Amino acid sequence: MATVREGLPDGRYGRSADQRADRKLKILGAVLGAGFLAMIAWFGYSYITGQEISGRVIAFKVVSDDAVEVRLEITKDTGTAGVCTLRTLDADHAEVGRKDFTFGKGQGDTVKVVTVRTTGRATTAELVGCDPVSGD
Repeated sequence: MATVREGLPDGRYGRSADQRADRKLKILGAVLGAGFLAMIAWFGYSYITGQEISGRVIAFKVVSDDAVEVRLEITKDTGTAGVCTLRTLDADHAEVGRKDFTFGKGQGDTVKVVTVRTTGRATTAELVGCDPVSGD
């Protein structure tokens, strides 16, 4: 007696509908994943390049009851002038000093030491922010 086959022979008539659907889903997932990664990269790049000037406090030293020396690292383009604002705080976290430090276009990334005068003994110094300025 002859046996009856239930389906078509494997590999004889191309891919099945499930295999075609799986392939389409894989392609769609790869395209969407690549698009998402490109979008994240674009946002990161625009965030980094949008910041013309950045700075950070490397160290500070309380030199007396009315002065603090702050070592500030500034990252910027050579053709950008700017201003950074520093402030000092006492033990109660009250502001006891504030100073705006300006720098010109001629210098690129740099490290500067700035003395901030205070109205009382400071225990810490922090960078409030840096902004580009127009002019020289």
